[in-house]
Amino acid sequence: MAETAFDPITFAVLKNALDTIVDDMAYAMMRTARSPIVRDVLDYSVTICDRQGRILSQAKTVALHLGAVPDAMDIVMDRFARDLAPGDVVILNDPYAGGMHLPDIFMFKPAFFDGALCGFTVVIAHHCDVGGRVPGSNASDSTEIFQEGLRIPPMKLFEGGMRNESLFSLIRANVRLPELVLGDLDAQHATCALGERDMLRLFERYGCAELEGYFDRLIDYGEALTRKAIASWPDGSYSFTDYIDGDGFSPDPIPIRCTLTIRGDHLHVDFTGSSPQVRGAINSTFSFVKSSTYLTVRCALDSDVPNNAGVYRCITVTAPEGSILNPRMPAAVAARALTGYRVVDTVMGALAQIVPHKVMAAGEGGNTVVAIGGYQGEEREPFILVDMINGAWGGRFDQDGIEGVTNPSQNMSNLPVETLESRYPIRVEQYGLRDDSGGAGKYRGGLGLTRSYRLLADEAVLQLRADRTDHPPYGLFGGLPGAPSRNHIADAGGELRPLPGKVTLRITKGTLIRHDQAGGGGYGPPHSRDASRIRADLADGKISEAHASEFYGITPRDGPIDEPPALERSR
Repeated sequence: MAETAFDPITFAVLKNALDTIVDDMAYAMMRTARSPIVRDVLDYSVTICDRQGRILSQAKTVALHLGAVPDAMDIVMDRFARDLAPGDVVILNDPYAGGMHLPDIFMFKPAFFDGALCGFTVVIAHHCDVGGRVPGSNASDSTEIFQEGLRIPPMKLFEGGMRNESLFSLIRANVRLPELVLGDLDAQHATCALGERDMLRLFERYGCAELEGYFDRLIDYGEALTRKAIASWPDGSYSFTDYIDGDGFSPDPIPIRCTLTIRGDHLHVDFTGSSPQVRGAINSTFSFVKSSTYLTVRCALDSDVPNNAGVYRCITVTAPEGSILNPRMPAAVAARALTGYRVVDTVMGALAQIVPHKVMAAGEGGNTVVAIGGYQGEEREPFILVDMINGAWGGRFDQDGIEGVTNPSQNMSNLPVETLESRYPIRVEQYGLRDDSGGAGKYRGGLGLTRSYRLLADEAVLQLRADRTDHPPYGLFGGLPGAPSRNHIADAGGELRPLPGKVTLRITKGTLIRHDQAGGGGYGPPHSRDASRIRADLADGKISEAHASEFYGITPRDGPIDEPPALERSR
């Protein structure tokens, strides 16, 4: 577009119009989805792309999904570049052909204006089941992709507006809850159609040439703001290493190591030194690693930077092939989200050396997944609960960590107890904040959650994906780590006993499963914490007197809490 044709008011209007379209799509998906994991937990994401497949705008949905869209779009464009028409819809979930893990089904709907391709609407949804060896298709102890469920390479679900009945039948025959899965696919299709309608209204109003010119400007704007921020950071290399407790087969810690190298206005993030791929299903596709990296860097940028493809131009990500962050077929990847969370924590730890006021200490380690599936009643009706426990942020530069909230990489929600108990033969017997779990600091980490489940059906299969037991969330700048996570199980009438964090096992009626989530790490030395904050935490029951005495050196029994002892103040 010629320089003289650029109008900043039109630019702002179009930027906000695109943001509104994706937000409307996000609400439509939430309101039309059938399964609780999409409708209530909000494990889905939406975006729109231009005709080249470049992201124009992202909704405030699961951020971990969206940075993987470019690689998936490349696969779709390569496969269907000359074979797309109005009414077509393409889906995929194969981690080795553009996907992330099998439950996340990508849907792409091309939009056409005056007979020419003008863009794409995209919806990714985590489906409650895609077959495989266990209900929910999300086990961390699978050992190869072939155990994990139905793999869908890029295929047309609709062609020219007509349903591909063969593909629908294949999906229906291979999943445990076909009505919910097909219902969520319908919701994805309706959401894509909504975005397509609104996108075409923009083309009708502004015309193809003018609108595509503004699309280029918008992506360039995202790139320019990102480069400006990176250029303000000191050149050099900054490394950090964090750990996953193990893969469920070996107790050996799994290192995730990154080195951030800044040269002018470009950032290179290299994961050399990370673990080789592992036997368990926590290997992560490289597209998901890139997405985790992009979103973490985005957290260190100003809020006015648009979430589009321009941001990605400024960041190069590399990981050794055959590593846990870039595995070779047929590595299992169902529980890859855990590794993505640790990538976020690792990159955040390196960024703390560059922009300490823009980052936080480690949070709870990402959500914990408790999946319970089986059959109930005389009719043997199948049920699958996939519960994702979202918990705590780490302490920040000037604020305590937030608790009872989604990990910043997700934008998800905890499943309400009322919804859970009304839909599943499960009773939640405890749900609340875990006192004393936040890492001590000038700004303490948020408290983790405790949640327990009692099985009311005769039997079921339990899958647990938890971490941060052996390697609790780190603190920053003198802040202490959060409390480690804990998992316990008890048979009906029995005593609680420890349970590994990555396990699949059969359970029977009356079994109790309890998860105590890790707390966020602290930020800054504990002796610098304001006495009024300690007093408030004691009054709210977030910390005990013993915790206040051990980590802050004070106790109400010594008198009013005004300030830490003189010994601590002198440090």
